[in-house]
Amino acid sequence: MPITSQTDLNLKLDADGFLLDFASWNHEVACALAESIGVGACDLTPARIRILEFLRDYYQEFEAFPVVGYVCKSTDQPRACLYEEFIDPIRAWKIAGLPKPTTEVLANVPHHESTLSERRPA
Repeated sequence: MPITSQTDLNLKLDADGFLLDFASWNHEVACALAESIGVGACDLTPARIRILEFLRDYYQEFEAFPVVGYVCKSTDQPRACLYEEFIDPIRAWKIAGLPKPTTEVLANVPHHESTLSERRPA
């Protein structure tokens, strides 16, 4: 399912709005993904970018979702940074251009159920 942002990107997403091509992610794509779920008009601060890049690096190495506190510690941010910066860790995961988390991750990471299918109309 493609979405189009203000920057006219044509992104391939799954039915829940997760990016299908890991390699196609960049800051512009992150902005489009953030806009598509209502995070704001590319309100990706340096703190948010550090979190997103850490999530991507961690996923690329381990193909897993890191422990929430580890993300914050590794990016030198407050303990609840994922919740403070993105409201929900799954939102950060989605904006980072990572595939839909497994049911195991979803069972163990506190999140808003609506985040999984959260998308604004294009």
